[in-house]
Amino acid sequence: MAITKAVIPAAGLGTRFLPATKSTPKEMLPIVDKPAIQYVVEEAVAAGLEDVLFITGRSKRSLEDHFDGVPELEANLEAKGDEDRLEAVKESTNLADIHFVRQGEPLGLGHAVLRAKHHVGNEPFAVLLGDDLIDARDPILPVMTAVAERTGGSVVALLEVDPAQISLYGCAAVSPVAEVGDGLEVEASDVVRIDALVEKPAAEDAPSNLAIIGRYVLSPAVFEVLERTKPGRGGEIQLTDALAELASTPAEQGGGVYGVVFRGRRYDTGDRLDYLKAVVQLACDREDLGGDFRDWLEGYVRTLQP
Repeated sequence: MAITKAVIPAAGLGTRFLPATKSTPKEMLPIVDKPAIQYVVEEAVAAGLEDVLFITGRSKRSLEDHFDGVPELEANLEAKGDEDRLEAVKESTNLADIHFVRQGEPLGLGHAVLRAKHHVGNEPFAVLLGDDLIDARDPILPVMTAVAERTGGSVVALLEVDPAQISLYGCAAVSPVAEVGDGLEVEASDVVRIDALVEKPAAEDAPSNLAIIGRYVLSPAVFEVLERTKPGRGGEIQLTDALAELASTPAEQGGGVYGVVFRGRRYDTGDRLDYLKAVVQLACDREDLGGDFRDWLEGYVRTLQP
């Protein structure tokens, strides 16, 4: 079945960015001149996922406003003949067929995904976390959806990390399945079978240095598993726990979990330092700003040297 729906959990409080996120959702913090969440929606649409469901919470109204039309602003820009800014404003409105549902209680990522059940129905779907920005030049979702369509299982994105940092992530124990990669635009060794998943293990207990990052393509069988998944680490319903059960579930029952190892450019906007790095990196790559910004940046860095 073709995969056309994306779910974007966006109910977090963004406490690491206080006081900026006291009244502004963390997803709306700008990366140059677009909110971080727009990059995520653009990634979904580029992969053919044009039906997007946001799982939100209180104080997230500006997300809805951003992806809605603004007739008075558009009329003002049109009257001024400001075509470039008018097009930029309309771009977010016309990106996708966007929907919103409230999570209600902050009971974890697994609970947020479960809130998508009625919208998604009995179809495979993608989940994109807004803190992970994947560079548009290094797409991973098309490979993940292709693997899901071939296997009928679920697929997670994996990233090799320093073993000392694995306790910050969900971690995967894997085995090779080279045949799944045949014909895909990815090294066969980068498509693996997930044998087990552990949420934030101690470094000495981790089965590998492969961390789960914020891209998933899920079988609808995950909903039934999430409905009976008990709160785990942190008292929350963990998506990792549900995927761990699916990894040992027969394929005819919607089971089987695979991984695609990501080796491209990724920006973590959930951390203040990494957020600043993302702004600088993406600004340097902009055709309209990059040249002047790099020149200024090189000069500024020289003033910092003793």
